Amino acid sequence: MARRSHPDPTGAVWRRSSYSNQEGGNCVEVADGFRTVVPVRDSKTAPHGPTLSFAAATWAAFVSEVKGGGPRRS
Repeated sequence: MARRSHPDPTGAVWRRSSYSNQEGGNCVEVADGFRTVVPVRDSKTAPHGPTLSFAAATWAAFVSEVKGGGPRRS
């Protein structure tokens, strides 16, 4: 398996999910401006906590599913 390099999110501009509450709990932050990946972090551990990086297409599919209510189950 080839190892992929991860972007350096130092200095990135992070935005908080519009679904996050104002009390600071259960918040996801996303950094824009990277061409091929989307860095994501938990705001409760930011800025020193871990960052996950998703392929841009994978993140777009995830967001699309969330906005659409997710997969339909019968």
